[in-house]
Amino acid sequence: MTTSRVALLGPGKMGAPMGHQLIAAGHQLTVWARREASAAALTAEGAVFEATPRIIGQTCDVIIDMLQDLTQLAPLLDGPDGLLAGIETPTVLVVSSTVAPGDVRELARRVAVATEDLLQVVDAPVSGGEAGAKAGTLSIMVGGDDEPAAKAIEVLKACGTPVHCGPLGAGEVVKACNQMIVGVTMAALAEAALLAEGAGVDVALMYSMLAKGWGGSAVLNAKHAKVEQRDYSNTGAAKFMVKDLKIALGEAAASSRTLPISSKALQIYQGLTEAGLGDDDLAVVHKYLEQITAE
Repeated sequence: MTTSRVALLGPGKMGAPMGHQLIAAGHQLTVWARREASAAALTAEGAVFEATPRIIGQTCDVIIDMLQDLTQLAPLLDGPDGLLAGIETPTVLVVSSTVAPGDVRELARRVAVATEDLLQVVDAPVSGGEAGAKAGTLSIMVGGDDEPAAKAIEVLKACGTPVHCGPLGAGEVVKACNQMIVGVTMAALAEAALLAEGAGVDVALMYSMLAKGWGGSAVLNAKHAKVEQRDYSNTGAAKFMVKDLKIALGEAAASSRTLPISSKALQIYQGLTEAGLGDDDLAVVHKYLEQITAE
């Protein structure tokens, strides 16, 4: 594996373990975070903390954005100390946030103009959760032109399995499809638990049987214990499914398609967020459906 000078923007629940994987693979890692303390575990392993985005632009070949969305990235780009001011050689900006495909294309157009095409954007959202990030087994969906996508893939191999899905935005489309399935499946698993409970069937037994047949899934494997134990402690906030499903529905509308099942799922996740459950784990949809079906 070729090593690169890599920057990581946002060492959060997903970004930090990805940073550990990048260091282990031999990459020279620079980390930006709002608070230097957030990068402490990575700097202890040899990463460098840099508070000035311009310096990151000057010194790194590949910049991985793990911030929540593009509104959090935007303040880092502009101004005399912004990332764009530091771009002097060909650089790849990897957007690993889950965002609308059209938004990442617009970002690419803007930064290309600002840097005279020196900064190229690749979208590379990830799936696999915190556990996948820690294990280095993430599914990474890459979109972009061949050359910058290849550079991104060479770096992202440290974090999982990156696959070039097509032109810029294609990775975000695949991630939207992924999130549709995750959101709908989690809601269906929650309803299955309610049905089993109401009929006096042990939920853990029911889930164990589903896992052996066509009802089995990665979502079931990851979330069954949370539903069984009514443990909704956050390993991935349910409220983010609202954003993800809106992205999917927006992309569908752009091609004159409707997604009736995902539309209903969006209503459910909006409802639980409005009910104050959005900061809990995705599995909290079980609690929410139990509440509204008992009314």
